[in-house]
Amino acid sequence: MTTPLIQLTDKVALITGASRGIGEAIALAFANAGAKVILAARKPDALESVAAAIVKAGGQALAVPAHTGKLEDVKRLVAAGVERFGKIDVLVNNAATNPYFGPMLDIEDAAFDKTFEVNVKGYFWLAREIAQHLQARNAKGSIINVASVAGLSAAPMQGVYGMTKAAVISMTKTFAAELGASGIRVNAIAPGLVETKFASALTSNEDILKLVTNRTPLGRHAQPEEIAGAALYLASDASSFTTGQTLVVDGGFTIS
Repeated sequence: MTTPLIQLTDKVALITGASRGIGEAIALAFANAGAKVILAARKPDALESVAAAIVKAGGQALAVPAHTGKLEDVKRLVAAGVERFGKIDVLVNNAATNPYFGPMLDIEDAAFDKTFEVNVKGYFWLAREIAQHLQARNAKGSIINVASVAGLSAAPMQGVYGMTKAAVISMTKTFAAELGASGIRVNAIAPGLVETKFASALTSNEDILKLVTNRTPLGRHAQPEEIAGAALYLASDASSFTTGQTLVVDGGFTIS
């Protein structure tokens, strides 16, 4: 009997923004598929709760409170993961922020800078750290950047957030081109509207929610677990010939 392609046995994965929502769902799915997981987020209590649930279910998890918009935290996070598990094979850049909802003309510089700091700099710094770690080991690996459909087209009221996600998609393609010879695959996931605390400004607004679901062929928004499946595919050997791609998981929103 052959080994299933979609499994992560003997893999170590680092997931940011793992204390809730999409990041938590990905962490649980990875642990269930056999991976040892390093969980990062800013709030230690929620992070420890996710790690404890994984350990209780028989998995291995390390919780590392970190602000991925700070380079010193990024370096400390990677070092802690390597110290605990000896290596890192998979990175899921998921931590993000969106402090402003409104017309782009009205955003304040502080909110603009914070959005780019976490959503672009943080992703870049972590991808660079993990890529250098993999190259030093002469090991193959997978880097997965959680982008958004907001980075694929106009994003009214979320313009700067959309700008950062477009940058993430561009970053994904360039890293894929530059790291392919090292056996490092780099892909992105572009979720549509997902029911999370992060997206609550949208999902709790009946008019916005109706506007989105009416335009979505599947007629609804997503749950975090439905994004985790895409991440599991991209982290596993099932996607061994997939790199530089953006996997859109939006119920058909972008085709309508």
